[in-house]
Amino acid sequence: MCGRYASTRRPQDLVDQFDVTRWDPGQMLDPSWNVAPTNDVWSVLERVEHDTGEVTRQLRPLRWGLVPSWAKSLSIGAKMINARVETVAEKPAYRRAFAKRRCLLPADGFYEWQAIAATETAKARKQPYFITPEDGQIMAFAGLYEFWHDPDVPDDEPGAWWTTCTIITTEATDAAGRVHPRMPLTIAPDGWSAWLDPAHQDPGELRGLLTPPAAGHLDARAVSTAVNNVRNNGPHLLDEIADAPSDS
Repeated sequence: MCGRYASTRRPQDLVDQFDVTRWDPGQMLDPSWNVAPTNDVWSVLERVEHDTGEVTRQLRPLRWGLVPSWAKSLSIGAKMINARVETVAEKPAYRRAFAKRRCLLPADGFYEWQAIAATETAKARKQPYFITPEDGQIMAFAGLYEFWHDPDVPDDEPGAWWTTCTIITTEATDAAGRVHPRMPLTIAPDGWSAWLDPAHQDPGELRGLLTPPAAGHLDARAVSTAVNNVRNNGPHLLDEIADAPSDS
């Protein structure tokens, strides 16, 4: 799974890198080295403007944890932060979004936890690792988004509509695979336009755009368990510590 990640780029940098044509500078998110489920996160998506019919590429914040339009409560999103690539096109919670509402979620890297077996002198534990492209380039997680209306709030009041997202995951390989069996999927730059295009709805072609992060060229470094607490944040969370012993 992908349950935490880092996203620290400035919005203006994201606008430039992803060729965004619409962004509200009044919408700001602080850089985060410990993005957690239910946080607002930056996304890049394309929407058809109702008044002009023009397709615009937008940078906008979404709530991490997808809430299907038919859900009765916002709280279900905390359980739907990831969508498995093996079933994303068929599961009722994700299939409409996979067909029509896809997005990119910019990230510096992601965290995974490796299970460390107990020894005679230490208890079993989980060691966090930060996994990031070897070349330091930005990652564009393959995401889906959905709109949800709170039935208890009138349409014209704040909080009536929520836009939420999820990250598509797959079996982990390479550096990520030695830490955890799942990892997020990404979209390479030459696939961004096809992935974001709301008119592109062929499941096979869309699956073909999904790629391992950094084409598998990843660095995984052990980091402090401070990241376990969602209240902790800051660049110190990425500092490497002495590598943990293998459980093999």
